[in-house]
Amino acid sequence: MERSLFRKFRTSVAAIAAVSLVSLTAACSSTPANEAQDGPVEIRFSWWGNEGRAQLTTKAIAEFEAANPDIKVKPEYGDISGYFDKLATQVAANDAPDVITMGGAYPAEYANRGALLDLSKVSGALDLSAMDPGALENGQVRGTQYGVSTGANALAIVVNPAVFAAAGVPLPDDSTWDWDDFAQTAADITAKSPKGTYGTATVLTHDSLDAFARQRGESLYTQDGKLGLGVDTVQDFFDYSLKLSESGAAPNASETVEKLNVSTEQTLMGMGQAGMMLTWSNSLSALSKASGADLKLLKLPGETPTAGIWLQSSQFYTISARSKHTDAAAKLVDFLINNESAAKIIQSDRGVPSNSGMRTAIQDLLTPQGKVEAEYIDQIGKMDFAPTYIGPTGSTAVSEITARMNTDVLFKRLSPAMAAEQWISESNAAIGK
Repeated sequence: MERSLFRKFRTSVAAIAAVSLVSLTAACSSTPANEAQDGPVEIRFSWWGNEGRAQLTTKAIAEFEAANPDIKVKPEYGDISGYFDKLATQVAANDAPDVITMGGAYPAEYANRGALLDLSKVSGALDLSAMDPGALENGQVRGTQYGVSTGANALAIVVNPAVFAAAGVPLPDDSTWDWDDFAQTAADITAKSPKGTYGTATVLTHDSLDAFARQRGESLYTQDGKLGLGVDTVQDFFDYSLKLSESGAAPNASETVEKLNVSTEQTLMGMGQAGMMLTWSNSLSALSKASGADLKLLKLPGETPTAGIWLQSSQFYTISARSKHTDAAAKLVDFLINNESAAKIIQSDRGVPSNSGMRTAIQDLLTPQGKVEAEYIDQIGKMDFAPTYIGPTGSTAVSEITARMNTDVLFKRLSPAMAAEQWISESNAAIGK
C-alpha cells in the first residue's frame, strides 16, 4: 500500500546527513567497473511493501534468474517505516543495494549527492524506448536519467460503498464536490455509524497539501526549487485538518497518530471502519483485499475550476553509483519494466505500468480492483493539470515537517496560524532557501 507521503518517505535529519557523507566520494569517483568473476554475479535489490508485494516480487525475480542464470538476485525488503533510514546508513557505509527502489523526491536527494548511477551509462543493458515520455521525465534530475518509473499513480479518495449504505449517506458526485462537501459527508457518516467507524480514515497529509495548493494555482515547489505556496494556503490546510478531527469526521489526534505507520490491514479502511480515505490509487487492491469490500475510487474534492491532481510515478528503480555490477543491475531493471512475464506477475502493484506494451499484456489479467485503478489513471491522464516539479535537495525533510506540524495542530500545541508560519520557516531552511 502506498501510504501518505509523509509516512511513506519520512526521513530523519540524521539520515539525510548520513547520505551527505557519501556524496564527496561518490560524486568525485568514476562509476565502478563491473568486476569479472567466475560463476554467477550476485546483486542486491531493495524495496518496501507488504507481504503480498514481497511474494509477487520474489516470483518476478525467479523468472529473471531463470532467464539470466549468470545473475543471482538477493532481495532486501521491509516495511516503509524504516526503509529510507536504513538506506541512508547503507549508502553512507558504501554498502548500498545494487538496485534501489525509491519514491517521491528521494531520487533527486540521492542523485544530487552522487549516490545514483546515470542510467545512460548502462544503455546497452537497459532499454527505455518503450516508456511513456512523462514517466521518463519523472525519473530525471536536471535532465539526467537516474530513475525508471515502475508505474503511474495518482491521489484518490478510496470509498467503501457498504459503509455509506449502512449510514444512509449517498455517494458524492466527484465531478462537482468540494472540500466542504467532503467534510460534511464524512461527518454525516461518523454520526450515523457505530462507534469506531469514521467518515474519513485520515485527516489531511503531506500529499494533500500539494493538491490543496495546486487547486489554488500554487504548488508545493516551483521549477527553480523554491516553495511555491504561501502561508495563507498552509494555514487553511491546517485549519481544515483540525476541522476534520474536531468534528468527528476523522479520528481524534491520538487515534490519528496511532494509525500513522500501521499495515494495510490495520488501517481503518482496511478494517472496514471508514467510509473514505485519501491515499494513492494503487492502494485500492490491497485495501480491498484487507477489508473484503468492493471499494471504489473517486476524484479529489475541489478539482473544479482548477485541478490539483497530477500523475506521479508510484516508485522508481534506481542503481547505486557504487555498484560493482551495474550491467547486471540494469538487466534486472530492464526485465522488470519490459518483460511480459514480469508484468503479468507484478501487474499494477507498483502502479499502472509506464510501458504501453506491458499495459496491454496485463489488461486481461487485472483483478476488478486493478481494472478500476487502470481506468482511474486513464481518466486522470486525460485531465488538464499543471506541471509538476520534483522537490529540491532537502525536500524529503519537508514531508516530515508537515507531519509534525499537523500533529502539533491536532493536539493543539500550535494554532494553525503558528504552525503555518513555522512550516514556511522550517521548510525553507530544509531546502536551503
